Amino acid sequence: MTDREMLELAARAAGLKEFTEINGRFAVRTRFTGMQDWSPWNPLTDDGDALRLKVSLHLIVGSYSTYSSVGGTYTTGNYTVPDEITVWHHETAGDACAAERLAITRAAAEIGRQMEEAK
Repeated sequence: MTDREMLELAARAAGLKEFTEINGRFAVRTRFTGMQDWSPWNPLTDDGDALRLKVSLHLIVGSYSTYSSVGGTYTTGNYTVPDEITVWHHETAGDACAAERLAITRAAAEIGRQMEEAK
């Protein structure tokens, strides 16, 4: 799965239905005060986007000395993380924050995939 595919699935899981690429960056449609605008959105590289994604999907995230993992969700809805998703720090050049962002985005993409299959 490419990063673009993972971001699209994660966006769908978060309820962000409109997305595109602008100047080589993934962006989602946002609505503020009645106006519509495109905003960059990339939980793979942005801590804030990853945290908002984690919160919106009620993900259970663990951070450890050598890896980060997502083991499920706090809710028992139709869509869940079926298996623990683990990202080792060596996969992200030792960057613990990048490992956690990747684990969150992979888990969200899995939920998005389940949503697509249920259509």
